[in-house]
Amino acid sequence: MITQKLEKALQNPAIAIVSGSYFPAAGDAAWAQLSAADLAEIREMQSHFHAIPYPMRYLTDFLAFVETGSRAQDETPYFLRREKLCAAALAACAGDEAALRDVLDGIWCICEESSWVISAHNINPIPGAPRPADMPIPDVSNPYIDLFAAQTGMILSLVLSLLGSDLDAVSSLLGERVRKEIKDRILEPFMQREDFWWMGNIRTDLCNWTPWILSNVLMTAFLQISDTAVLKALFLRSAGMLDRWLDVMPSDGGCDEGAGYWNMAGGALLDCIELYEKALGMPGLFRDETKIRNILSFPVRAEIGQGWFINFADCDARPFLSGERIEDAGNYLQDPALMSLGRRMRGRLSDELSDVPHFSRLLNKLFHPASDPIQPVVREDVWLPDLEVRIVRRAGMTLAIKGGHNGENHNHNDVGSFMLYMDDEPVIVDAGNMTYTAKTFSDERYTLWNVRSAYHNVPMIGTFEQSPGRIYAASDVRSLPDGLALRMEGAYDPASGLRMLRREAVLADDGTLSLRDTISLAVPECITCVFMFRETPEYTDGMLRTE
Repeated sequence: MITQKLEKALQNPAIAIVSGSYFPAAGDAAWAQLSAADLAEIREMQSHFHAIPYPMRYLTDFLAFVETGSRAQDETPYFLRREKLCAAALAACAGDEAALRDVLDGIWCICEESSWVISAHNINPIPGAPRPADMPIPDVSNPYIDLFAAQTGMILSLVLSLLGSDLDAVSSLLGERVRKEIKDRILEPFMQREDFWWMGNIRTDLCNWTPWILSNVLMTAFLQISDTAVLKALFLRSAGMLDRWLDVMPSDGGCDEGAGYWNMAGGALLDCIELYEKALGMPGLFRDETKIRNILSFPVRAEIGQGWFINFADCDARPFLSGERIEDAGNYLQDPALMSLGRRMRGRLSDELSDVPHFSRLLNKLFHPASDPIQPVVREDVWLPDLEVRIVRRAGMTLAIKGGHNGENHNHNDVGSFMLYMDDEPVIVDAGNMTYTAKTFSDERYTLWNVRSAYHNVPMIGTFEQSPGRIYAASDVRSLPDGLALRMEGAYDPASGLRMLRREAVLADDGTLSLRDTISLAVPECITCVFMFRETPEYTDGMLRTE
């Protein structure tokens, strides 16, 4: 899909790759033309971070992941360093000469790190690779590219692109050091290694890692590589990886990791294709690809309203979504509903640093001002047949219910679970995500309460909850005019004695939810009906009510 179009474009002798500059460098008139509000926020960010020294990144903090399970102990100083550097670089570009000192210290701190990989990602999870306990510290002679190593390459490349002249005025060795670290840690491993799992050569169960890493590697390469032949080779190599990710994505564009992961999946896909198109001077090259259109459109389908989104899997119910990326996706697809959603969710510049420090997204927001307000588009019912998610809206009520299976990315054991919103406020909920620890993506994942089916809106059969794994799945899933019908017995261990569990959920025109479970057991057993309410419900006259 991507590779074929890219190859065809690169074979055209009239097409020449343009690279080396993506955003205006310091001193460009564009910085003086920023809005007063944006300049004020840049000063505010710099004032905040300038008062905080660059933290040490201790080996004992890195070791905490294998010793106590803590990710935060290493990630807190790791991300703070990068946030502070981004804020200082912005301020320096906007005319704050003193901020350059913070830029210098930030560059040096990060270049001096033994590894740009966070502690939780220190190993390459492929068959036969070391386990975290066997390799608790980085191997500096064998750099791995994880999400945040790639993102660090992007940040440093952008700082160099924006402030290269100022850095050279201090010493030309600064730029040389940054370029060497990027080459050694990102560009050469990317071109030479075949065994990084997210490349899709060894594992086919790809997730947001692939487009997210590629988006950052591509930006880094665009800014760092002047040799056209080398850049072409890197583009085609990355396109093959992106195609392998697209191959495993559902045709309906649904993100099984949850709406909050669109930033790193669909949003990163947009980053990649925009960069290809900018380099080639061919805007809209991939616009007509149906799967790409569906992936980019997912946020508007997953929206409930008032900042709430369906939050199946490891997803917050009110996630941070990059409004600028959503709005730009809407502009790219010429989709008014997507443009409107993005416009409403743009937020502040600092939002792009508070999730993870995504400097290119912040600069995109800064140099792509919001469009004029667009009238909200009426939200429609949604049926995603591959993801098996149905959303129905009636009389101010919204029902979201899923089929699927229990081996999805960031999976919760939640086949048949649903959520219910009243006037865009949650009533029956999915508990969503928790702070990640070593248990989150380990063999102990399903000891965590928030991923177990006992804490989702599905029945328990005696003491049996749903089981994890791809084989534990819904069957006979059918979209109804006002809801969804499915069989759920396949999500439970056969030892439960469950012969049939058929669920039908219908939201009537007056907003009344009808939920009917038909259950057949091999032997009599206690059935526990689980409902996760946001507020304590009231049970009267055979009806559940909540205010």
